[in-house]
Amino acid sequence: MTVALRYAARSDVGLVRSDNQDSAYAGPHLLVVADGMGGHAGGDVASSVAVAAFAPLDGESHGPDDALDELEVALDDARAEIIARSQADPDLAGMGTTVTAILRAGNKLAMVHLGDSRGYLFREGHLAQVTTDHTFVQHLVDTGKITPEEAEHHPQRSVVMRVLGDFDAEVTADLSVREARVGDRWLLCSDGLSGFVSAETIEETLATIADVDVCADRLVQLALRAGGGDNVSVVLADVVELDDLPDGALPGTAATVVGAAAISRRRPTAAADGPAARAAWLTQRGTGEIEAVPAQAAATGAELVLHGAVEDEELAPPPRRVGIVVTWVLAILGVVGLTALTYVWTQDQYFVGASEGSVAVFRGIPQTLGPLELADVVETSDVVVADLPAYVQERVAATISAANLDEARALVATLAEDAEAAVVEPEPTATAEPTATPRPTPTPSPTPKSTPAADAAPAGASAPADKTES
Repeated sequence: MTVALRYAARSDVGLVRSDNQDSAYAGPHLLVVADGMGGHAGGDVASSVAVAAFAPLDGESHGPDDALDELEVALDDARAEIIARSQADPDLAGMGTTVTAILRAGNKLAMVHLGDSRGYLFREGHLAQVTTDHTFVQHLVDTGKITPEEAEHHPQRSVVMRVLGDFDAEVTADLSVREARVGDRWLLCSDGLSGFVSAETIEETLATIADVDVCADRLVQLALRAGGGDNVSVVLADVVELDDLPDGALPGTAATVVGAAAISRRRPTAAADGPAARAAWLTQRGTGEIEAVPAQAAATGAELVLHGAVEDEELAPPPRRVGIVVTWVLAILGVVGLTALTYVWTQDQYFVGASEGSVAVFRGIPQTLGPLELADVVETSDVVVADLPAYVQERVAATISAANLDEARALVATLAEDAEAAVVEPEPTATAEPTATPRPTPTPSPTPKSTPAADAAPAGASAPADKTES
């Protein structure tokens, strides 16, 4: 039996982000989704580097026995390139990316997974998530501290434990091999889809739309209609039997590259002129959260002003006869008032960081406002930063945000486990599907990412993590 893949790839910047830091690739033998993070300058670079490292594998020379090794080599090459670029350009420091990739070798599918992008298998009408999210929330679920239902709305769903980043420590990915069974449909996606569209809706869409291109377009549109709060990338592939296909129906051989790695990476959202874009823009008016005004909003006379606030052009400007003195007084009062409000707000914020060599819980934010420090140590733990794995030390040094004091303490408890695990080798992580061949995984380290909260997360799975960016 000779099998092949019929595939499609789509990526959209979404309705909130100003740039696309996702990259995706779909070819006859290779499927990849990479979700970049690390600020405006780095996320798109990291995801593009990952796709570029894997793209040469899209050929027929792979045997089932060496496919996993080749995926590991590509992952190491991507890591080395990310580190080299970060060292050459300080603006890229801290960048990283998720990677979820499938390499077809005959009738076998080798998979590598790192981060919180997901791999789904749709078989005989049932959708199954075959990857495990490398997130703090999933760690809490795995250790029995919270339920999968609680994980969907957990305030720490923004923390990713393992990514492909610019630090030297080796972070091992999940590797597995599965059968390429005719009739199967594979979906790889960033959390811009899985964090906004429920698993039930994804399953129904895969079941009812046979054409891979139309189905991929529909999945992206569903994410945009759900708010489009993040970049969304989708790679869809059907496993087909070549001998059963009619003449002229053979799958294509040209690869598709989308997102940050593509020439069209600056392309605006597909919903820029639709009601979904207008709704998203109206929802965020005046909140300071808008990064870019969609085309539909711009066409109606809206514009972006200082600090992200939005006002309409038809609003009358202040009378010109207002005196200069009054204007300056109002400006000074405004600055003082803003400073006071900002300080009050910071006192309800918490994060975990380092204090005199130990892991500590801070109240505030790790910034200053002129001469004013906006963070104070609330409590210092017994966890010594130097006892943590090197890559975890970097995360602590960069600080890890928490929704409240209890969540900050929970993060400290997890870091304490990491310190113990640096001495005691952890148990291997089980694969998500019985047919998979698992590889051992190391102790995870938290990596903060910042995204808008998901409207709906897949049932029975942890909600996706945030991305600092993007």
